[in-house]
Amino acid sequence: MSDKPGFTVDLDCRPEVVPFFDEDTNTFSYVVKDPSSSACAVVDSVMEIDYAAGRLSCAGADKIVEYIRDHGLQLEWLIETHVHADHLSAAPYIQERLGGKIGIGEHIVTVQETFGKIFNSGTEFERDGSQFDRLFSDGDSYFVGGMECHAMHTPGHTPACMTHVMGDAAFVGDTLFMPDGGTARADFPGGDARTLYRSIHKVLSLPDSVRLFMCHDYMPGGRAVEFETCVGDERRDNIHVGGGVTEDDFVAMREERDATLGMPRLILPSLQVNMRAGHLPPGEDNGTVYLKLPLNVL
Repeated sequence: MSDKPGFTVDLDCRPEVVPFFDEDTNTFSYVVKDPSSSACAVVDSVMEIDYAAGRLSCAGADKIVEYIRDHGLQLEWLIETHVHADHLSAAPYIQERLGGKIGIGEHIVTVQETFGKIFNSGTEFERDGSQFDRLFSDGDSYFVGGMECHAMHTPGHTPACMTHVMGDAAFVGDTLFMPDGGTARADFPGGDARTLYRSIHKVLSLPDSVRLFMCHDYMPGGRAVEFETCVGDERRDNIHVGGGVTEDDFVAMREERDATLGMPRLILPSLQVNMRAGHLPPGEDNGTVYLKLPLNVL
């Protein structure tokens, strides 16, 4: 993985970015519109789950669908920044209604191999990323309308994490939080704190004015929810990496902090669905779909 992006950011291209916040999981989804056309992308959509009742809902996704329709937009891409462990993806639900291609980083195959075994998913679960329409490699480009977009491999939180740069906007997934929130954990299978530090600095090598859009905000100190910052502010003020924190100091902090964290509340249902590009596991012979609860594994 290169420590710098292999492309030039078009700072003159400023897409319109509209956030949608899921309060239950503190997750942001975004509609990103090409400034020169009606084309758009959706980043990190959410499908709700009532875990205790075993019921799914797409109320939040319906708001995104309604927004795109009401504004006469054409959906071209549904981007997953990584295989989320804290919410279920609604990408197939939105795709069925509006079209578009579902894309994720090529290292999804590593995640599928790891969690396919954990969930004993069997040979019917393909571990080649074929559930997605596009697997991005580091440095790949694609277009939303006339806007050129770039995929940066930024692993550390998970092996498949990607940052997507669309014009002057970058969607960082869980790699970074707002400056007062710090950085993502790095203790999931395939995660690594040292790799995360290097990925973060790859993001922070972008121009200072590049807008950064968060996947989560946990409102530290009880402040109001926030979703946007910029490279310069993160480089200067991020409480985990700002102001010249060294790699060794970051790794020591991150590993000590991660050792105190419990597993995310929705990690088991989320991974089973998200490693399938948001599709549910196949129904059993009674026609019912089940999500597994593997014991003493994570």
